Amino acid sequence: MNNRQLFLQHLAQTTDFPLMIEVEKAEGIYLYGANGEKYIDLISGIGVSNVGHRHPQVLDAIHRQLDKYLHLMVYGEYVQSPQSLLAKALTDTLPEILDNVYLVNSGSEAIEGALKLAKRYTGRPKLISCVDAYHGSSHGSLSVGGNEIFKQAYRPLLPGVSHIRYGEISDLEIIDKQTAAILIETVQGEGGIRVASKEYFHALRKRCDDTGTLLILDEVQCGFGRTGKFWAFEHHGIIPDILVCAKGMGGGMPIGAFIANKEVMGVFKNNPILGHITTFGGHPVSSAASLATIKILLEENLIEEVEAKAELFKALLVHPKIKSIRNKGLLMAVEFESFDVLKPIIDTAIEMGVITDWFLFCDDSMRIAPPLTISVEQIHEACEVILASIEKVFPS
Repeated sequence: MNNRQLFLQHLAQTTDFPLMIEVEKAEGIYLYGANGEKYIDLISGIGVSNVGHRHPQVLDAIHRQLDKYLHLMVYGEYVQSPQSLLAKALTDTLPEILDNVYLVNSGSEAIEGALKLAKRYTGRPKLISCVDAYHGSSHGSLSVGGNEIFKQAYRPLLPGVSHIRYGEISDLEIIDKQTAAILIETVQGEGGIRVASKEYFHALRKRCDDTGTLLILDEVQCGFGRTGKFWAFEHHGIIPDILVCAKGMGGGMPIGAFIANKEVMGVFKNNPILGHITTFGGHPVSSAASLATIKILLEENLIEEVEAKAELFKALLVHPKIKSIRNKGLLMAVEFESFDVLKPIIDTAIEMGVITDWFLFCDDSMRIAPPLTISVEQIHEACEVILASIEKVFPS
């Protein structure tokens, strides 16, 4: 059997209609197919390849670590320099109070750890998240997800979870002194790139302070430079109690983290000891890749260029079929009339060499979140293909 047949026969499938793009190589913003196809990746592997595919500095860091050691021991027992240096680099990008990092393997696992930490530290039973939030697909992270369509088949889930409307200040009254934490995306991703106001985030921070509730910000998709700041919460002038990150963190390698202060994180050490355990969390190769990624973002001026590149996308993507464009930096949603209008445009764009997608809870909008390394010329090229795809499907 060839690769496509093996894929369909032996790999677990998540839909009846996988994209079936067979990739031989990736470089920068491009994916290359088995028969010479070339695709512009406008979704960065869903928010992962912020510094592009196979960035030379990331590859160099991986190769250097491969020559030293791979997995040695479960997280937190041995002193491993890739982990220690990464933790220091992460905290250097953050307010001083966020000084303690727990490294894991993915965004879902980071959410799980953050939820456990909040309940253990506060001793409270209740959790709050938002309607149309997406925080992962594991049992606990699904429980705090905000779309019932994705949850109903797996109930019963975690008890004590409530949902509020994202960005609605009046809903914050539900946060009370029995609430361990409110978990919220700084920018709602799968809801279709929704950005709450600075006023909302300040009201949220105050309500958490007044009730002793921990504020967990999920920056799995919007962190690591994606919005034009290293962390999206920097736009609002607030500080979370726990910060969650993954995706763009690893330069293409699997890694995630939840970050708090040393006092809060310290509850995992006692009653019981080993209060959170991960075997592969902070894998030395992934940690080395993540450290290189941070250096690239801080040294190559990529974050400073985000807003101008986003504005160029918005200036070029003008068509009667496009109803609006929502964005925070290079996290963008291009809205069409419906999924029935959008889906053939996405399919045609892929055929013409540009990969986009839609959002889980907003299927009338096209996802655009390219590597931050994308050039002005490449933005022009990608937008020309999208516009040509619209015209091909819906001729003027």
